[in-house]
Amino acid sequence: MFQPSPQAADLQRRLQAFFDEHVLPAEHAVEEEIEANRRAGNVWQPLRVVEKLKPKAKEAGLWNLCMPHKSERFPNALSNLEYAPLCEIMGRASPWWWGSEIFNCNPPDSGNMETLELYATEAQKRQWLDPLAAGDMRSAFAMTEPDVASSDATNVQTRIERDGDHYVINGRKTWISGAGDPRTKIVILMGKTDPSAARHKQQSMILVPADAPGLKVVRPLTAFGYDDPPAGHCDLELVNVRVPAENILLGEGRGFEIAQGRLGPGRIHHCMRAIGAAERALEIMIDRAHKRVAFGRPLADQGVWRERIAQSRIMINQARLLVLDAAHKMDTVGNKQAAGEISMIKVAAPNVAVQVIDWAIQVHGGTGLTDKTPLAQMYAMARALRFVDGPDEVHRNSIAKLEYARYAERQPAKG
Repeated sequence: MFQPSPQAADLQRRLQAFFDEHVLPAEHAVEEEIEANRRAGNVWQPLRVVEKLKPKAKEAGLWNLCMPHKSERFPNALSNLEYAPLCEIMGRASPWWWGSEIFNCNPPDSGNMETLELYATEAQKRQWLDPLAAGDMRSAFAMTEPDVASSDATNVQTRIERDGDHYVINGRKTWISGAGDPRTKIVILMGKTDPSAARHKQQSMILVPADAPGLKVVRPLTAFGYDDPPAGHCDLELVNVRVPAENILLGEGRGFEIAQGRLGPGRIHHCMRAIGAAERALEIMIDRAHKRVAFGRPLADQGVWRERIAQSRIMINQARLLVLDAAHKMDTVGNKQAAGEISMIKVAAPNVAVQVIDWAIQVHGGTGLTDKTPLAQMYAMARALRFVDGPDEVHRNSIAKLEYARYAERQPAKG
């Protein structure tokens, strides 16, 4: 079941070898460089450790693995099912983002590249997609807003108003990943072009250069105290930001359509990274349980830890199979038909990761709360994923609606 193609199996082998040789051994150096930059007063700058590994990944043929649609630009694109195990490998790194960036597969760039590939004009692709695919710049995606429940994307209030051959944008955005990175050159922004249109036709997406006058990074945000430099997660303010009319994606009223096309594969990626983090946490948990002695015997010999280790394995395997099933369905019948499976994995995988990482923290005692292990930061990432690309409650609601519909279909006709 879900056997990888020869190409995918070869990529898994080569990526795992590269990760073990180059990425995990550099984890401590990444943390040291971040702290050195912080002490120097400029944490928002590219990391030399990461930049040195990118040419190695390119040379190894491990670049842009995240693109799911074959095209002239991406002739070796992988299916969602082929890419999912690779994304799991990348998710083993901590902090969570840099293991993917080495291979140019980090969010939001991965989702933005797919968005541009699917929906941008050729001119837009040459200007923005090509340098993104080459790793010469970074990007951001701006949908979430601070003053409305952005779990319902139709709530967005940022206005995109036509003024001659330009659009004028006014609004506020929050939790915009990548906005703190000095390499970020483009922001894909969702806002309202016609508040009087049908509910799902009011929104549009537009390409906003990061240096556009009136676009301001208000402040970086932290999640459980982590600011994730150099990309960060920031509040943005847009005051009379003018961009050319040709920067609109697909045309007015197509924003919700683009969002739905973009978020499905992104959720697969997040979920597989979460499973990778859970796998690593389980390894760390088992290692600690064997080495730590309490009440005269190793923790590994005590029933409570055997139970938690066993339960972790069951939960991880269940979540992985659920994700692979969703990926297979996306590849075979499309994202829309796989909506239920996508919602299920978006609930299941982050919650599994949160629980397994929490148990790994517990077996370490107070040490698990410190930076002596990667667990605390892994926990922050996994817990944040219960909001990213839609909170648990929204996805559970979607799943319930599908179940109600199936139930209704099974009922005998009246009359």
